[in-house]
Amino acid sequence: MMDVFAIPEHLLGEEPLPVPFPAEETSVRRPPRLPARFRLAPRLHRARTRVGLPSSPALFPWLARRFAPGQLTLWTGARAAIDPVLELLYAGNALGRGRISLLEGSNRFNPYRLGEVGRGLGVDAAEVLRRIRLARSFTAYQMVALVDAWSAEARRHPPTLLVGHDLPAAFSIDDIPEDERAALLRHVAGTLRELSESLRVPLLLTLDPSGATTFPGLDDAGPPWCDLVTFARGPGALRLRALRDDARLALVARPPGQRGIEEFGGGAAGEVIAWGAPSRRTARPSRSG
Repeated sequence: MMDVFAIPEHLLGEEPLPVPFPAEETSVRRPPRLPARFRLAPRLHRARTRVGLPSSPALFPWLARRFAPGQLTLWTGARAAIDPVLELLYAGNALGRGRISLLEGSNRFNPYRLGEVGRGLGVDAAEVLRRIRLARSFTAYQMVALVDAWSAEARRHPPTLLVGHDLPAAFSIDDIPEDERAALLRHVAGTLRELSESLRVPLLLTLDPSGATTFPGLDDAGPPWCDLVTFARGPGALRLRALRDDARLALVARPPGQRGIEEFGGGAAGEVIAWGAPSRRTARPSRSG
């Protein structure tokens, strides 16, 4: 069963979603299969997973269940699908009084946009930014140096969540020989494993749709995997799918002024239909009068 949450339109990015989310696409499907070399680490007790996210709206508990201390959660998908959810995660971090340590690999961190998302959730823009410690890299060698120094930085300013946003981006832009590129990224993967094991803090990495194939060493030399979440921007919704338990989520746009069912059902709301979605046939016969 897919969870469907309504989100105000302005929080889902500037590009409009094409059409209302079709209810018939919520059927359960078999989970994707990973190559044999991928092994999800044992799930740790949920009480130990503290990523600084609030208990509501229901989107945040869904995301929080994908993290575990000292383990890697990988988000893969197109930028237009991942970035809006990442911004919601940053704003939710402020709501939950968490602290994020962020390495930005593709220079897409937009403080003005993030402030707008925070205000949409009722959080002061300055508070959202204050709870994120950001380091940007503009070359592959800068990224390697930042990853090497990440452990010391995180000890000086302890985070509740580590985020590496598109770390391999500069490696594909810089004119680096393929063998050197692979060796550098394998070094980064090994360093991330040491970081996760020593800090015991959840680690989130985001990659393009090709996933770990752009990051040599991540699958065998990197941190143990907690979960893999794939993102897609489909008809009428942003769709997320978690590998571990085949949990699926759709974020549908809600126009300004519309009140959604999740406002009345709390965190247990099972389904929210987008504004303007077609009506659905039900098995209950209608009765006149």
